[in-house]
Amino acid sequence: MQGIAISLFLVALIIYFTISSDRFFTYDNMITILTAVSVLGIVTVGQCLTIISGGFDLSVGGVVPLGAVVFAKVVNGGTPVGVAILLAVILGGVIGLINGLVISRLKINPLIATLAMLSIAGGIAYSVVGGQNIAIENPSASILSDAWVADVPNQVWILAIITVAAWLVLNRTVVGRAIFAVGGNREASWLAGMRVDLITTCVYVACGALAAFAGTIMASELLSADGGLGSDSALTSISAVILGGASLSGGVGSVLGAIVGILILGVLNNGLVLLNVSAFYQDIITGVVLLLAVGLVSLRGRLLSR
Repeated sequence: MQGIAISLFLVALIIYFTISSDRFFTYDNMITILTAVSVLGIVTVGQCLTIISGGFDLSVGGVVPLGAVVFAKVVNGGTPVGVAILLAVILGGVIGLINGLVISRLKINPLIATLAMLSIAGGIAYSVVGGQNIAIENPSASILSDAWVADVPNQVWILAIITVAAWLVLNRTVVGRAIFAVGGNREASWLAGMRVDLITTCVYVACGALAAFAGTIMASELLSADGGLGSDSALTSISAVILGGASLSGGVGSVLGAIVGILILGVLNNGLVLLNVSAFYQDIITGVVLLLAVGLVSLRGRLLSR
């Protein structure tokens, strides 16, 4: 029911902006919105996994730019683009592995562990490029953002594939049920014989790898990278997942709901720009709309439970 409610909210936003601006509901603008949210959508999928498992990952705000600058540096060094993408994704997975081990083995709170890793990864990203923006010299590095099918950029198709894969894992596999179980009650899952620490670690590995992959797509689209590219992805992805009906306490959530959440943020931002709303007011309006949407969904859930 929460998924339906938040989807109706997205439809209401689309209808409002369609009526308010004749430039909104056009094919080109719809593609623009999908392209704008696709990279953050990939981060959001990984974030959704961690939140369902009972944690969250702030370090993606540092992993995304780190993946971008590593990809740019390696490509400029003469490495084939495919290998450069793989190296960046592996690096993100290693960072996720460290997060998972620190959280599951050392029992450090996810907030502290991932906040520390955010500083570390972000600092490394800045140091790799010396605080400068670096251009990617190989034009074939744009492969991740080119439009091969129906004039739709590749990152949109990539997000669709990753979303479907994550949905299948969560809803059609034993691993997915275990992730929900661990998030719902960690101790009960351990008593039931589940490998709680392994599941937690794997979730953070997936989140880190997806964040680094998102960074490579950003660099591919811009053909450049810097240490601040995508640094706001942590809070944005968490907001999208919560907006999509997940609970910060874990055990509840949906990948499709998270994607609807990131679409709401994209539609809202695009619509406000088309209406020439001042940038000073856009953040205020976005915050109010988020509170309104989550509040209405929460209220509807409580009423239905009664």
